[in-house]
Amino acid sequence: MSTFSESAATALALVTQFDPDLWAIVKRSMAVSVTACLIAFGLGLGLGAWLAVARFAGRGAVLTVLNTSLALPSVVVGLLVYLLLSRTGPLGFLGWMFSFQAMVIAQVMLVVPVVTALTRQAVEDADRSHGEQLRSMGAGTALRGLLLAWDERYALLTVLIASFGRAISEVGAVMIVGGNIDGFTRVMTTAIALETSKGDLPLALALGLILLSVVLALNALVSLLRGWRERADGGATGVAPAVAA
Repeated sequence: MSTFSESAATALALVTQFDPDLWAIVKRSMAVSVTACLIAFGLGLGLGAWLAVARFAGRGAVLTVLNTSLALPSVVVGLLVYLLLSRTGPLGFLGWMFSFQAMVIAQVMLVVPVVTALTRQAVEDADRSHGEQLRSMGAGTALRGLLLAWDERYALLTVLIASFGRAISEVGAVMIVGGNIDGFTRVMTTAIALETSKGDLPLALALGLILLSVVLALNALVSLLRGWRERADGGATGVAPAVAA
């Protein structure tokens, strides 16, 4: 057999036989990304809804910075978190460098702009349609943003799913602040990079297959939620960004 077919067969065996080292990496990766996304969603949802309905001096500049942060390279985020958590950094006293917490912070910083920007867009679109009616009923800025966010709940669920895809497929930041320590901070993306460089293709391929399966499942869930949204709204479409690997 060729090297590829041998590696593929071994990778499949690792997955189906529930290799403990493989699934420990998968569980750790899922734990980091789920924790980061829940924190980021809590922060970004409120901020995005407020930005959608609030009007203040400098709002355009804030939105420009927000949209720019969507393209912020993950290695730059990793560098910023490294500087914050390093021994000489302002948060060095926490002792979180090369830890689970450091990776969560890095992914939160990457995901918050995504959640905020997509939430703002969804709620602002809804405000154009229903905002005037809510204002005529005496709803203030905070209440209007809350009601519109609830009205866009299906779209916001797809934002959460897309954010998870962004987090779990990230490699640069978690490599820098996590250190890729075996048994402690090694996640799927960093393990794939390391094992490929070492020539351990079966493990790298097995992890790649699992990661692709997760992303595929996320995109399928986005499509399902979009279908629910369209049926609930009588054919109206919502924000349903694709999840990139």
